[in-house]
Amino acid sequence: MRCQPDIITKVYQWLKSNQSCLLCDSPSQRLLAICEDCEVDLPWLSYQCRQCALPIPDPQALCADCTHNPPSFSAVLTPFEFTFPLDTLISRFKYQQNWPYGQLLTALLVEHLKYYFDEGGQRPQMLLAIPLAKRRQRQRGYNQAQMICDWLQKSLTINNPKRLLLRTRETISQQGLNAKARRANLHNAFQITDATQIKDKHIVLVDDVLTTGTTCSIISELLLKQGAARVDVYCLARTGKPHTVQL
Repeated sequence: MRCQPDIITKVYQWLKSNQSCLLCDSPSQRLLAICEDCEVDLPWLSYQCRQCALPIPDPQALCADCTHNPPSFSAVLTPFEFTFPLDTLISRFKYQQNWPYGQLLTALLVEHLKYYFDEGGQRPQMLLAIPLAKRRQRQRGYNQAQMICDWLQKSLTINNPKRLLLRTRETISQQGLNAKARRANLHNAFQITDATQIKDKHIVLVDDVLTTGTTCSIISELLLKQGAARVDVYCLARTGKPHTVQL
């Protein structure tokens, strides 16, 4: 049977993505909705604290906080630093219901994680989204961390049980609070509804941005006390800290 070049051309064109880049609106011609130039220009996180992923000059070092007061989680995996334009994209996803930005950044996180797994990184057995306070979830109508968690589950086929981790009481905003006040604010604010599901499991907490890490550390303490073997954190971006001290 003779091949039909016109059909082959149409199939090839169909396979090529014709979506536009979400950042510059030029044709991306890729499966991801971002062109190569814009992807290269994103604030990729390079040297970082080996435990909390805080940007620091030495990739093998611990930051001052992790040296003197280490968090309960073992590691943070994230591809980006929370600077422009990541801060704008995440804000539009988080507060303006622009889901495509969240899907794009999650897809880039998935690529980052797949590379990590291929290089021998530990693959978790469970994903848990950081729960929102009920009042905030009512106001927004959604939990952006749970959306990221659902997208990760679909791409990585990792268990993502709902309502296993709950926020049991309302808390004030963590912004402007010092470390001691942050921990006091979150005291007894979370609950594991079925400890048998986490026993001896490698669990990952999922959030949009890691700032101080207090919330993730407190939840990690709870998970470890109730039998989890290890807790890591996956997020879209990590904030920097002014006047970071390298140790």
